[in-house]
Amino acid sequence: MRALVPVAVLIASPVLLIAGAPIRRRYLLYVYREGAPQVLDKGHGQVSAHYFVITSRLLAWFCRPTELLARLVSR
Repeated sequence: MRALVPVAVLIASPVLLIAGAPIRRRYLLYVYREGAPQVLDKGHGQVSAHYFVITSRLLAWFCRPTELLARLVSR
């Protein structure tokens, strides 16, 4: 799973460069919503696939231009 996340991010990179901030924000709301299973459950020794997406630096890097643009527009 850890190797597939960067591949998926690279495939989606044109979309992320254009609309990365709203997509990432909605995804994080989906992952951290009420009643959602935990991303990292140390008690049971389980790691969700969402953990690798959330901690991906490549995803954060591709979403950075639209996040900066959104901050400039909101001011």
